[in-house]
Amino acid sequence: MTTPPPHEPESPRDLVGIGIGPCNLSLAALAHPLAELDAVFYERRPGFDWHPGLLIEGATIQVPFLADLVTLADPTSPWSFLNYLRTRERLFPFYFAERFHIHRAEYDAYCRWVSRQLPGLRFGHQVDAVRWNSERDVFEVDFTHSGAEGETESMGRTYTRNVVLGVGTAPYVPDPLKPLVEASGVPVVHAADYLDHRAAVLAADHVTVVGSGQSGAEVFLDLLRHRPAGREKLHWIGRTEAFAPMEYSKLGLEHFTPDYTRYFHALAEPVRDRLVAAQGQLHKGIDAGTLAAIHDELYRRTLHGGWPDVVLTPGVHVRTAGRIATTKVELHLEHLQQDSRSRLTTDAVVLATGYCQRPLDRILAGLDPYVRRDGSERPRIDEEFRLVLDPSVTGSVYVQNAELHTHGVGAPDLGLAAWRSATILNSLTGKEPYPLPGRTAFTTFGLQEPGHRVPQTRHARQLTPLVEGR
Repeated sequence: MTTPPPHEPESPRDLVGIGIGPCNLSLAALAHPLAELDAVFYERRPGFDWHPGLLIEGATIQVPFLADLVTLADPTSPWSFLNYLRTRERLFPFYFAERFHIHRAEYDAYCRWVSRQLPGLRFGHQVDAVRWNSERDVFEVDFTHSGAEGETESMGRTYTRNVVLGVGTAPYVPDPLKPLVEASGVPVVHAADYLDHRAAVLAADHVTVVGSGQSGAEVFLDLLRHRPAGREKLHWIGRTEAFAPMEYSKLGLEHFTPDYTRYFHALAEPVRDRLVAAQGQLHKGIDAGTLAAIHDELYRRTLHGGWPDVVLTPGVHVRTAGRIATTKVELHLEHLQQDSRSRLTTDAVVLATGYCQRPLDRILAGLDPYVRRDGSERPRIDEEFRLVLDPSVTGSVYVQNAELHTHGVGAPDLGLAAWRSATILNSLTGKEPYPLPGRTAFTTFGLQEPGHRVPQTRHARQLTPLVEGR
């Protein structure tokens, strides 16, 4: 249900959030106990949902449950995942399940639980524009409130000293495939909408999955498990050179720490750009457990002789695509290593081609003259996740999951969400409501990295004998 529009205060708010995904939900949860902070968050959707098309049965999130909305900043918060389990009387079952990585559907249910209880969330509110009012030294935020059926019910404006953008990402469809997705008939869908079209995809005679990341693997595994043995008729193709696991070693994971984020931010812009392009295996590979499950399922189908009717080909690029009559799709493929080309005719396509950052230009058009940009015309973002603005703007615009180019691979990672939210709140309040650790990694990422507060070596305490000579 959409939230009815409350009365907007005459005095400016301290913070207005735009978008309510996990990042801004984390910020709202950590802001809630700060009674002196007047914060409100707007979201155009009627309620919280997190990748609903990918809540495939059995699929898990790729970070431990401790990477919830709050725990890594405040383990005592009432909005922790463990407290969610306690309120549902599921703490003991979770304890005995010994599950470190929870199901996607469970994470989504947890976030919904939090979103239903925080009073500062305004669903059904589309933010239309943000402007700087130099006469009042505040931001003006214009929004449209929509009803349950999407009809416009009212328009409004609120004023705020600070803004935080958490509008998330949008499904990415390669240009050659956009006409197929937009047309009706043969099911060609992005993985973000997979569950909505799953029945039609399963009913197709031949199905092709495009994309060699985690989503592609999960969709392929789900299709494989529900196709008849010997008549699977599945293709799985991807641009990467292999269906390879994500880097998940303990020291490798230290790239998702505040230490690495600070190190990355201090690098020169060209160096940062080279690193982002080269670090795909840190966050774009496939969970090793998912790869093992795919191999196990394929192997099981060979137990009585023969091979499953399945083709898995990495290193393949889709050059162009088109329809054949009204019932099939033809993909024009290019193998990058062989420098060879081929055609693939299929009855359904699932595009696990990832996500791209939602453009901020529409929302921030009114602030464009004040935004300072880098050599590639991207917004400059400081260490505390603020857009670098003209000094005449006394307020701050913070960003969440829009700082890959300035803060590195941890930007979209759920494990850094609570720390980033706490950093923003500490910056916003000018205090330290959430004390943050000085050191978070064993790795020292550079020779000139700022010094850390390293704990002194502990020595065993010498005991004073109770009786002399004994």
